[in-house]
Amino acid sequence: MDKMCRSAMLLLALIMCWTLAACSGNTTTSGNGNAEDRADSKANLMKANASQIKPSPDEPAWKLDTTPITFDWYINFDWFTGKWGGNVVSDYITKKTGVSLNFIVPAGDAGEKLNTMMSARSLPDFITLGWYEDAVQKMINGDMVLPLNELADQYDPYFFKVADPAKLSWFTQADGNVYSYPNASSSPADYRKYGQLFTSNQTFVVRKDIYEALGKPDMRTPEGFLGALKAAKEKFPEVDGQPLIPIGLHEFTETGNYSLESYLQDFLAIPQQKNGKLYDRRSDPTYLKWLKVFRQANEDGLMPTDVFLDEKRWEKDEKISQGRYFAMLYQWSDFSEINQKLYQKDPNKVYIAIDGPANDAHDAPTLAGNGLSGWTVTFISKNVKDKKRAIAFLSYLLSEEGNKDLFLGKKGVTYDTIDGKDQFLPEVMHLLNTDHQAFDRKYGGNYKYWMLMDTNMNLAWMTGMDAEPSKQITDWTRGKTISMSEFENLDPDPSTKEGIAFEKNTRLWAETLPKLLMSKSDAEFDQLFSKFMKSTTEDPEYEFIQASRQAAYERNVQKLKSLKSSLNQ
Repeated sequence: MDKMCRSAMLLLALIMCWTLAACSGNTTTSGNGNAEDRADSKANLMKANASQIKPSPDEPAWKLDTTPITFDWYINFDWFTGKWGGNVVSDYITKKTGVSLNFIVPAGDAGEKLNTMMSARSLPDFITLGWYEDAVQKMINGDMVLPLNELADQYDPYFFKVADPAKLSWFTQADGNVYSYPNASSSPADYRKYGQLFTSNQTFVVRKDIYEALGKPDMRTPEGFLGALKAAKEKFPEVDGQPLIPIGLHEFTETGNYSLESYLQDFLAIPQQKNGKLYDRRSDPTYLKWLKVFRQANEDGLMPTDVFLDEKRWEKDEKISQGRYFAMLYQWSDFSEINQKLYQKDPNKVYIAIDGPANDAHDAPTLAGNGLSGWTVTFISKNVKDKKRAIAFLSYLLSEEGNKDLFLGKKGVTYDTIDGKDQFLPEVMHLLNTDHQAFDRKYGGNYKYWMLMDTNMNLAWMTGMDAEPSKQITDWTRGKTISMSEFENLDPDPSTKEGIAFEKNTRLWAETLPKLLMSKSDAEFDQLFSKFMKSTTEDPEYEFIQASRQAAYERNVQKLKSLKSSLNQ
């Protein structure tokens, strides 16, 4: 009966639309006016139909309404320069779904921009930021973002068909709601299925020609590491008139330095727990030994001052493009496009991955792969202009259909089925492998719009994408990459006493770390580190911080056990 009523209402609406269009045609001689009236009538009809039809768990809700709409989408990374429109992928998706995007990116400090918007409760429609950022919990606790599960229940139950249950479970809050969805996320099932194919961004790279000219020294030991840096500086003091920089690192920030914390610790295979108890890797003897190696490198003039002071990403990019670094403990994806251009100029002057700092036993690195938390998470703001269209578009983006459209683009234009596999057309692949920026401008595929990318799903469409120089680097990380999901999201709520104390300690460590490297001797290093540890352990909140993080770790372990059990059933 309901179905008959809906059909009758749809027929009546169509008759009314045709009547209005006919009347409009009789009362005006303006062709443009006719077109506009017809477009408005069509849009109104589509909205009316969408409001009458109950969303189905088996059909995408975005198909019910494809009228034009523009969402504002905040990306909490100042380096993101993506624009929507003007390339094959974004134009195709807009034509298909009716959705256009206006990206908003911080011009200066990302945290400051986001805090300002939160204080004013003026968050845009969508927000994407790192899952590890304090603002995540602040937005949830501040009632600034909408539960995705409730939106899906009301407007788009198809969401539950395309969303990964493991990821929904992982991000379920204490109130039973899920407020965000991750990208680049891998569940235990994903590791079981794709584990040997997984790669890591954590790499130690060297400039190929210089490394080979030095005789390919073993840089796994402190002596070999320092010896190679010194030899590189002595034999190649300049690169095209600019001073060679023996070692490059990530930027020093108010929270620390990736290169000298998790990257170095992972290369040294330092455990994050011992006997079920979280382990403070900063106090590990092997880690401190290697921090002293970097201290010695600084004392020997192998680390220029700007490494500590003002080396922002754009400055590092410029130096990498000039080939000025001999070695880097760095995230390779950040300079993959630059490395591609270096390769095209001279394949011998590119950066390649090699075995870097290692523990005394020379154990293989335990590099971070994608965990369940992924890289970033995306929220729908309470200020969203259209809840129904927002959750429907989110469902589309994280679905296989959406991921395929974002990655490959339009069939027959950017990709086709070749040898039984959907893959980029040869000319499209050639541009991707030779000029990534031109590829982005013209096609906009691959990972240009990465906010909801499913890196596991995308493996099916990566045929032919193993071109050098990226292939050598990614291949090096395979087999060394592990899941660290149980150690994700351990930090206490930033609004609690423990959270405030933890943030204070993090900033103290960030201030201490460069001082350790700039200390005049190992003895001064030891004094500075002892002072830091004393401040840490004597903090009245120290035990509560430890207990909070341990409890979070144990909850994660239990969640993972539950997920694995469900897989085996």
